[in-house]
Parts: sequence; structure tokens; C-alpha cells
Amino acid sequence: MYYQRHIEKKIIEAKDMFKVLLITGPRQVGKTTTLKYLFKDTYNYMTLDDVTELSIAKEDPKLFFMNHPLPLIIDEVQLAPSLFREIKRIVDDTEAYGQIILTGSQTFHLMAQITETLAGRIGILEFQGLSLREINEENFNMSFVPNNLFIKSSRKPMTDDLWAIIHKGSMPELYNKPEIDRQLYYASYVRTYIERDVRSLLNVKNLDTFSKFIISVAARTGSILNYSNISNEIGVDIKTVQSWIKVLETSGIILLLKPFTNNALKRTIESPMLYFLDTGLVCYLLKWTTKETLQNGAMSGQILETYAVSEIVKSFKNKGIHEMPIYFYRDKDMKEIDLIVQDQNKLYPIEIKKTMNPMKTMVKNFSVLKRALGFEVDKEIILCLVDRNTMLSEDILAYPIKLI
Repeated sequence: MYYQRHIEKKIIEAKDMFKVLLITGPRQVGKTTTLKYLFKDTYNYMTLDDVTELSIAKEDPKLFFMNHPLPLIIDEVQLAPSLFREIKRIVDDTEAYGQIILTGSQTFHLMAQITETLAGRIGILEFQGLSLREINEENFNMSFVPNNLFIKSSRKPMTDDLWAIIHKGSMPELYNKPEIDRQLYYASYVRTYIERDVRSLLNVKNLDTFSKFIISVAARTGSILNYSNISNEIGVDIKTVQSWIKVLETSGIILLLKPFTNNALKRTIESPMLYFLDTGLVCYLLKWTTKETLQNGAMSGQILETYAVSEIVKSFKNKGIHEMPIYFYRDKDMKEIDLIVQDQNKLYPIEIKKTMNPMKTMVKNFSVLKRALGFEVDKEIILCLVDRNTMLSEDILAYPIKLI
């Protein structure tokens, strides 16, 4: 079964706007499947996972393109950066747009090479796992800016168990083939990621140490990033932890959410908030083998928050928005706001709660944003486990997480 992806429209638009299009994102989130679905009758396809083709691409890029005429999709292009200069030569010799589409699941070095070689010629879109909207086969595709237009939009009811979805994760293969053993799938995913991507990117002498690292990071999803704590726990120096965190971030495994800053807010904490972008991977790493152990566990609130943030991220990425207008707030007086969505000069503060009975007291820290120069606070949102929109006051709205 093919799940309609909400980024499809943006891929088609971007293809006609740039001479080269790059689709990035973590492994196995559906990049290749979607491109084959959209362009199976119009584009040739080649993957550099093919050892013979990879050898030709590295040693003789001109011969590679003689063998594979345009228009062409090249999968896993990060394996052969030698192609970029030949791609530049080819697209500079034509007025045609969208003749070359690239995919890359490992962007740590890829982005620097592309910026240097193909600047001004390439458009970049970031692909994520399935959103709940896509799983639910819903056409609704607005970015999560909780204004009146978003809140009052007609939505398709979600009939699936939300905690089952959170536990399962967002990898398309788990939905295409429900009979797949979820534990075995993620075990293979982690092993492939560590043995292929990490080994090629970093001089990791002991891959077991990196495995401990990624588990340590998973246990901190929904928390302020503290390099020292991770360093002390796994026994490697802080610089190593910083470089490994960067690899997770550029691989699309985690998000480092920036704090909201403003000249009038002097005591803001500067460290980012860390979130995994696939809750199924977190559940595997932390050995929550059933949705019940997840839902009733000590970290269930953090995981629910992680899920909500990942869904909001997808709503922006699927519209082709790289610099997402989402932040969090925490200051040295321990006042916290889980999420802030900025829409021009309007701020939408959001609290994410594992509750079916939201209360107005949950937004007590939102008032700090009223001091922010140049902004006004619009609706105050509690994202929680209610079944429908519920106004708690004239300005405070309880909104269902399942309708993000």
C-alpha cells in the first residue's frame, strides 16, 4: 500500500523551480518510494547502492551520465560526491529545469559539498517519516500555526489508538507491512545506521560506545541538551559528544529546538531542547516493548511531548519550510513554555500535557511572553488528550494532540 505523502506537491513545485532537486531525510522514511511513485513513467532511476554503478560514478562521472540519460533520479548521492562537478557542468549547459533529482540520507558532509558546487542551482527538501495525517489518509496539509483558520478547519476523525501509533513510530514499512516484527525492524535500522552512516562519518573505534550514546540521548528526549551529563554517563569527552550529536541532527534522527529570545527577556536559557523525530525508535532504544509499558511509564509525558513536536515539525517540512518558526522558552527562574509558534509578530504559546482534563493553571507561565518587544500573544494552547477543541477561557484553548 502506498501512503499519499503531503510533501508530494512541494516536490513537484520545486522540480520546476530548480535545475537540480535534492531530497534529504533519515533512512527508510520513504524518499525513494515517493519519487518512484511520482516519476516512474518520466524519469530514469539509479541507486548508488549498486557497487558497479558507484564505482563508475566515482571514477568516471561523464561515463556515468552517458549510461544514464536525463531526466534522472540518483539515489544515495552522498556516496559519490565526485558527481557534483559533472552535474554542475550538465545543468549549466541547459535551460531545462528539474532534470536531475538526488536523494541523500546522510547529510553531514553532503550539504557542504553541495553548497560549494551547486549553489544557486539546487533546491532542497527535507523528508520525514509518516505523519498521523498521512497514516489517517487525511488531505489536510496546513502547517501547525494554531490561528482561527487552522483551529476551525474541517478534519477527518482519527480512529486509531494514539498510543499505539506513538509506540509503533513513523516508518512507512511498518504500515505497509503490518506483519513485520517491529522489534526486529528497529534492531536492523539501528544496526544499519550505526554500521553504515556512523562508521563512514566518524572515527568511532568502538561502535558499542556509540550504541550506548544513542540510547543515552533517547532517554533525554524532551529535555534540555546537556553535553556534560551525556559525556559522564558514557565515558567519552564532551567534544566527542558534541560531534556525535551533530551527526544525529544532520541525519534527521533528532531535532535541536532553539530557545525563544527577545531583548526584553534577559534571563533565557541558551541551550537547545532535544527531541527524537521518531517515537518508535525511542521506544525500541529504551526497551518499551508494548504500548502499555510506554503509556504507563515514567517517561510517558516526555514521549507524548516528543510525538507532538515531531508532528508539528512534519507539518512544516511537508510544506517545504526549512527554518521552522517554532521555539521553546525556559529562563533562570525556571519558568517554562513547552513550545512557541511564531507567525510574523504573533506568538502562540503551547503547553503539551498528558491529560484529558486540562486546566487554566497549566498556562500560568505564558504571561512572560507579554513582555516580548515587537510581539503580541495570540491564542494560548494546551495540546492534550481531549477529543475535541475546548475553550477554557476567551483566550485559552485545549486542542487535541491527535489533530495536530
